[in-house]
Amino acid sequence: KDVLERSQYVGPAPVPLKDYRNAVRAQALSRNAFPPDRLRKALSHLVLGRDILDKLGPALNMGHSLFLYGPPGNGKTAISEALGRLIMSDYIFIPFAVEVEGMVIKVFDNVNHKLATDGETGELLDYDRRWLLIHRPFIVTGGELTLEDLDLIYNEVTRYYEAPIQMKANGGMLLVDDFGRQRARPQEILNRWIVPLEKRVDFLTLHTGLKIEIPFEVFIVFSTNLPPHTLADEAFLRRIRYKVEMRNPTFEEYRLIFKQECQKRGIPYDERALVYLLKEHYLKEKVPLRACHPRDLLDEIVSMAKYSNRPPRLTKEAIDKAWASYYLSLKSGK
Repeated sequence: KDVLERSQYVGPAPVPLKDYRNAVRAQALSRNAFPPDRLRKALSHLVLGRDILDKLGPALNMGHSLFLYGPPGNGKTAISEALGRLIMSDYIFIPFAVEVEGMVIKVFDNVNHKLATDGETGELLDYDRRWLLIHRPFIVTGGELTLEDLDLIYNEVTRYYEAPIQMKANGGMLLVDDFGRQRARPQEILNRWIVPLEKRVDFLTLHTGLKIEIPFEVFIVFSTNLPPHTLADEAFLRRIRYKVEMRNPTFEEYRLIFKQECQKRGIPYDERALVYLLKEHYLKEKVPLRACHPRDLLDEIVSMAKYSNRPPRLTKEAIDKAWASYYLSLKSGK
């Protein structure tokens, strides 16, 4: 009864905090190499300029931090997800739980952590079962992120802690999508992480008031369509090592995206139809190109063709109807 009053944790024996620190640092993402060919393969489904690839590569190999910004619809989330899948192709060991001063912190999360299958473990069948072999974590958070998510969560009933989101992401990637639209103000989140980003350590507080040091070996990616200067000051932006603007595509990049999206949907590509679209709707109406436009316009054309029970084709009529239906707000200048 006395033991259960202290903690009702049941599971693999927690590992000492010191062992956890050593394991996280030994398996840091920065110890992996992501050569250009591996990165290009992971992003091969996207049309990206050489200038963007040349920034993403070093950022990923450093495994520190990345700030993706620019107009909506130019692939920030798609790039982040592709990087996340690339990172998850590798494996690391994490403890099921960590012990600190008699307190238990549960690290493993079956929602955010993907266990390696029996076939993936290979010859690693004989290892300390306090540890779990998982794919490197790729955790996504968006508008639901609060400051409470960044600290230890103590359960009064079970009397043990749940690790915060950045601790669960150690050794992997944490994507803060739509940064600036969280329930917590962006300045509060940035202030919370300003020291971890520079020192690569985080400090968490137990309910007893004791502070503990945790490694911050997280590749953290901020993705936003808001102007960076409205979200962070110079001191914070300096600590984010790589900033990549997801600019609007060039006409040639737009053509490649359009052609690629036609192929995905089985629509015969017509260069004349694309020229008509660009001249009549983009140049005349002064609408900026967006990387997501080909996908959305072609989806409209496919939907209209399906409703009419005929195969989708790139006709002037189909393009005009798709544009009027989906881009009314752009057309009106709102």
